[in-house]
Amino acid sequence: MHTFFHQIAIPLLITALVSSGLACSTEALDPSETSSINRSGNRIVFTDVTAEAGLAAFRHVNGAAGNKWYPEMMGSGGGFIDYDGDGWLDILLMGGGFWDDRRDPGYSALWLYRNNGDPGSGPGQAPTFTLTTDEAGLGKVEAYTIGLSVADYDNDGDQDFLLTNLNENMLFRNEGGVFTEVGAEAGLSDHDEWSSSALFFDADRDGWLDLYVGNYVPWSPETDKFCPPGGTVKLYCIPANYDGIPSRFYHNEGPGSGPGQAPRFTDKTGEAGFLPALGKSLGVVELDFDNDGWSDVAVANDGEGDLLYHNNGDGTFTEKGMISGFAFSEHGEARAGMGIDAGVVDSSGLTSIFVGNFSEEMAGVYRHGGSGLFTDRAAASRIGHASMLTLTFGLVLFDVDLDTDLDMFAANGHVYPDRLVDQDKITFRQRAQLYLNRGDGHFDEFIPEDGPLTRTMVARAAAYADYDRDGDLDILITENDGPAHLWRNDIEGARYLRVVLASREGNREALGARVVASVGGLQMERRIRTGSSYLAQSEKVATFGLGKAARVDSLVIYWPSGHVDRFVDVESNQELRIEEGTGAL
Repeated sequence: MHTFFHQIAIPLLITALVSSGLACSTEALDPSETSSINRSGNRIVFTDVTAEAGLAAFRHVNGAAGNKWYPEMMGSGGGFIDYDGDGWLDILLMGGGFWDDRRDPGYSALWLYRNNGDPGSGPGQAPTFTLTTDEAGLGKVEAYTIGLSVADYDNDGDQDFLLTNLNENMLFRNEGGVFTEVGAEAGLSDHDEWSSSALFFDADRDGWLDLYVGNYVPWSPETDKFCPPGGTVKLYCIPANYDGIPSRFYHNEGPGSGPGQAPRFTDKTGEAGFLPALGKSLGVVELDFDNDGWSDVAVANDGEGDLLYHNNGDGTFTEKGMISGFAFSEHGEARAGMGIDAGVVDSSGLTSIFVGNFSEEMAGVYRHGGSGLFTDRAAASRIGHASMLTLTFGLVLFDVDLDTDLDMFAANGHVYPDRLVDQDKITFRQRAQLYLNRGDGHFDEFIPEDGPLTRTMVARAAAYADYDRDGDLDILITENDGPAHLWRNDIEGARYLRVVLASREGNREALGARVVASVGGLQMERRIRTGSSYLAQSEKVATFGLGKAARVDSLVIYWPSGHVDRFVDVESNQELRIEEGTGAL
């Protein structure tokens, strides 16, 4: 959210993008589809499969009962987890909560859907899901749920998850597909704080996953403020009405002292260099912008300068947001950062960081210059002007059309329903935006004719995964006080390569690994990680779109341990599972 609210909207600045040069199909479209043609000539199709997949019953609840309490507009999160280890990605959604003893029929703090791995009910149908919250031990969770991060924090071969809440956070350890809440004994539930996005990563490369938890502002029903101050009608507050609280860094101390004991975490926020910090953090992403093999962290803050923590090579960090040029806009302004992602989006080999901001603020697009300095390319990238009238929460980079480069998807929705009454350009419900990369870090907004991308939402989290295992990446979106949406990617004619890693010397899932694929002189880079977007968890797989290429010339894996594996002449249209140091596919 923003530190102030403009009463007058700026002129609409997307005329040029409507005529972006993308050839649109003239075929009649199913109302559930969105279609276009990408620069490689492949037809892009998204199909809304929420109902047929079995997800239609989910509803997020924000608890609003007329009090206009600050947290109500901020949730909710969701993402992908393979909790039963069958190779099919399941879906975990945050149900929100209430402020009193009221409970809507069917309410649940968590919703876990198991991927059945079936072909669906008809030709060309994708897998369906079954609600298994109770069976997995999650049916009795009591919390105002916010977001999640999924990782194998105890290196036992299954996927655990951290749940961020409005109060104490929770850690759920996976034990054969059934979860046990161990936050208190693991040292993660000592603080009654409003947390947002979280990130598992190996800060010191000791093989055990550490944890960064974003925190927002101090709030409770007892300390709630009347906004605007001096007003007669209460509205939802703005960030400037509250001070922030710093985020927290927890070091994973490894296994306990007894047989079968899980790791404990120690709060080392100050010792690791994450203090001082103003707080109001909403999005966090792992990256290695200087390619030194050590994980760095970028944080999107709401109305405060964004943060860039450079890893000193020993698991401690130096904050360089301001001196790197990443903290503020090109005009020196702190913006309302929410969703965040990072990746190499052009042939420079240099990392760019993307940040979703408030309406009337361009999305942030910062490219590393190779010397620790970032340049704001929002306008030059052609994303800036097209993002001016939207409020972006979920933000992810992935190759939606499998044409070799990373595209950007933005899940949009506003937070001030009452303050938008007289607006004719900025709306409360907003449509999502898809920006197609030209291959050089310049993007064209895909203007849909019909289908999911034309529908308005109060969107929050956005995550991607190949849930149907057909090679392309599908999209999951959550709404505030509303449903979730699963959009199946049905692109045809493009080739791909998917790489799943298992580490032998570092953390089990190889979080922090850098994977580089080369095709005909073109080099593509992906990272294995948690975090990014907003309150979300995407899959932890390196997916490369190959266009029409039949094979990858070379595939290089830079493992967190420092080991490097190289492969040549890798066939396309397959998912590889590679174990560190095996030397063979």
